Amino acid sequence: MFAENTIYLVGNAKSQQNNPITHHYGQFFIGFVVERETGKIVTCGSSATISTTAEFICSLFTGKNMREDFEVIKQQVEYRYFGSSQKAILVAYKDAQKKYLRILNGLPVDLSE
Repeated sequence: MFAENTIYLVGNAKSQQNNPITHHYGQFFIGFVVERETGKIVTCGSSATISTTAEFICSLFTGKNMREDFEVIKQQVEYRYFGSSQKAILVAYKDAQKKYLRILNGLPVDLSE
């Protein structure tokens, strides 16, 4: 289903205590399929409890670059996403971005995070 040049990364974040995601999963996370060399985000999925939310979050990331597009993504999330997980989305992305950069630099990734 995914090309051999893709990798899978998961970014984690804490969500608000009153958020249904926190009650259901304990935390918020986004899984990204990324082209290893280019950083292009192919697709993603999240721990959103409503499928429309997960699809919308994915649309904010798909086609963007894991290395270079943080400001674009941040602007889109702040301008378009008005759910209680807004901050958690950005934190989860930054966590996945950190792991991606470690992989590119040949450094170990802590998979327990």
